[in-house]
Amino acid sequence: MTKLEYTFKNDTLFKMLFVKYPDLLKNLDFELPKLPKELNANDGAELWLKLFDAETEEEIAEIEKLEVPIMQQAIEAYRSITASKEFQEIERLRSKARHDEAQALHHARLMESKKWQSVIADKDKLIADNKMLIADKDKLIAELRARLEGDKA
Repeated sequence: MTKLEYTFKNDTLFKMLFVKYPDLLKNLDFELPKLPKELNANDGAELWLKLFDAETEEEIAEIEKLEVPIMQQAIEAYRSITASKEFQEIERLRSKARHDEAQALHHARLMESKKWQSVIADKDKLIADNKMLIADKDKLIAELRARLEGDKA
């Protein structure tokens, strides 16, 4: 099965289809039921749903085989839009934006992690310094107790 590079689930394709081919979609009024496996050429809403749900060339070919004129026009519009330089550039930019956003989030998480590692290291040093102070004071207390014990004797 050959996977479609672009599906109707793609916002850009869907928006361009509405803008460039409004007549194809003007009577589209349906709910999103579970779609049956078998296609019914007489059920326009079901065909539209199947087209919007298509993820492979084979799924589009099944709809094409029914030779329903409006679906033929929609598939032709899909192919026309997805082949256009404009659509491909928009998709390239969307993909780049998603990648850039992921990189920025990764970088931010990395910086946040480094920040907290630094805070933890500082706190660890403070704890170690405090433990040394306590140890020095414990030693002084022990010495003073020893003197007191020596003076009593």
